[in-house]
Amino acid sequence: MTASSPGAGPAAQHEPLHAEGRKVDAGRGWGWIAEAFDLFRRQPGMWISIVLAAGILLAVIGMIPGLGSLASTLLFPILGAGLMLGCKALDEGGTLEFEQLFAGFKQKTGELVLVGVFNLVCGVIVIFVFATVVGGGVFMGLMRGGVPGAGLSLAAMLIGLLLAAGLLVPVSMAVWFAPALIVLHDLAPAAALKASFFACLANWMPFLVYSVVLLALCLVAAIPLGLGYLVLLPVLTASVYTAYRDIFCAG
Repeated sequence: MTASSPGAGPAAQHEPLHAEGRKVDAGRGWGWIAEAFDLFRRQPGMWISIVLAAGILLAVIGMIPGLGSLASTLLFPILGAGLMLGCKALDEGGTLEFEQLFAGFKQKTGELVLVGVFNLVCGVIVIFVFATVVGGGVFMGLMRGGVPGAGLSLAAMLIGLLLAAGLLVPVSMAVWFAPALIVLHDLAPAAALKASFFACLANWMPFLVYSVVLLALCLVAAIPLGLGYLVLLPVLTASVYTAYRDIFCAG
């Protein structure tokens, strides 16, 4: 099933969309990273500058007392959408420009903020579940007539962490492609989140390969005083675009 959505800007006008995504081979998980590196090596200096600027901006905003985490969570999909527009321009033979990082503030800003709201609400729910499980373990220890032992507290902590991780996975799946689908194809936030989730679910095998390769690359990138992340983080960013292109746009 394909569809195209006019009105989303030049990047989305001529790109057909597999509205439900398509299932790809497991090996494409490595392919996304290799193709992302190809995008990176076309303008490595600009890539590093943009990713560093985005990281510093989010870190500084995150330090604002009371509002930092809220603001950075809402900003993340806006900045991500700008980077997807930059990847699109680079992929089509154009150039990656620094101002593209902020392109999400000029188009689809409200829709992108809603993705951030979704992420924020889900994060609050996950924290609540974690706190409830850990607090429940402590309460049970007190009800048994004393200070809860280290074993009970550790068990409650581990259960809480497992539940939190289990809840964060589907949230990440829904958010992963949503900014690209919104800014490049004019999808509504709910439709973009749904399409992203089911596309990730259908492609769990390539995403497993993708995750294993990224884990290995993270270890390698950390060896030279972490300097490898100056390459890995831009490649990771571009790999979101190459995966989106493969699943939603390929013929």
